[in-house]
Amino acid sequence: MDKCPVCFRHCEIKEGGLGFCKARGCVDGKIVPLNYGLITSSGLDPIEKKPLRRFHPGSKILSVGSYGCNLSCPFCQNFEISQFDLSHDSSKVSPDSLIELALELKANGNIGIAFTYNEPLVSYEFVRDAAKLAKEKNLLTVLVTNGECSIEVLDEILPYIDAMNIDLKGFSQGFYSYVGGSFEMVRAFIEHAYKKCHVELTSLVIPGKNDSVEMMEEEAKWIASLDKGIPLHLSRYFPRYKEKIPPTEEKSLLELKLIAEKYLDYVYLGNL
Repeated sequence: MDKCPVCFRHCEIKEGGLGFCKARGCVDGKIVPLNYGLITSSGLDPIEKKPLRRFHPGSKILSVGSYGCNLSCPFCQNFEISQFDLSHDSSKVSPDSLIELALELKANGNIGIAFTYNEPLVSYEFVRDAAKLAKEKNLLTVLVTNGECSIEVLDEILPYIDAMNIDLKGFSQGFYSYVGGSFEMVRAFIEHAYKKCHVELTSLVIPGKNDSVEMMEEEAKWIASLDKGIPLHLSRYFPRYKEKIPPTEEKSLLELKLIAEKYLDYVYLGNL
């Protein structure tokens, strides 16, 4: 049995077993990413879909995802790949072949690789290996993550990452308990990452959960205490997976945007 270093769970995994994320397991006494190079989803996306609004706007990026996640958000938009073991329904891709594809797609406007769709850092080793090769070929690298990751692991990948969009799902441990996460770990991740690469944040606004004016004021103040130039994306929630709460009202998003703009230079609305 060994202990996983990736997130706050520090899963102790028995030989042949799986961690909470369903993507990391114990093989020959070592914790390894069982989803290394296993791709469930890929596409050439506008950079704005990551979402990144202040990092090479108007460009496209090769986006790839695997399976597995260390959170259990009841409203997950990608639950088909994040919440299940899809080891037998994935295509195996090596870091080298991924870089070759990214280079081929430069003719279609591709600027690099985005690790996204599921939680990429449950296979941080693949992100590290592929991103390192990407940098050698002058490709840009983007990480779309929930930020539930140790600083030790983050430091392994940061030298090779150009930009991140990090979910700041709410601004209390109470909300993070609802999604099965650690508020403290996410904040530490953001505080460390924004100093080393371009960072934008996303908050999915859910009625009755994280849509209070007070919570948004606290969140915006905290982000501004780091850097008021960090962009914040406020996204509209729609019922998905297990959560049946009605969609966020547009007027609520607009109100929260005004609150955030008192402290931050860039606040964007999504999914309207």
